[in-house]
Amino acid sequence: MEGQGFRARAPEFEELDAEILGVSYDTPEAQRAFAEAQGFPFRLLSDEDRSVAAAYGTRRADDHKAAAAPRRFTYLIDPEGRVAKAYVVRDIPAHPGEVLEDLRRLADAR
Repeated sequence: MEGQGFRARAPEFEELDAEILGVSYDTPEAQRAFAEAQGFPFRLLSDEDRSVAAAYGTRRADDHKAAAAPRRFTYLIDPEGRVAKAYVVRDIPAHPGEVLEDLRRLADAR
């Protein structure tokens, strides 16, 4: 699971002053319970009305067979609040390392 990879590398993200956030359509209560069960040191946000998914292009069409879940993307947002990079998540185990590499490059460029 993607969240577990980010959990395992959370200290590296903290060293870079990065905040990890997860978003899904689940209720706040379900998100809280899941985060606690997984031992996530980061927040999971609820997008019950799917407005965040629509804004970030991860919402599926209502008639899609997997409409109940957003498409799996990660966004690296810079300190000014701009999307520095968008990722289509394909290799779940390698993905946190990929984001860390790009975050380090972003930090070095400042």
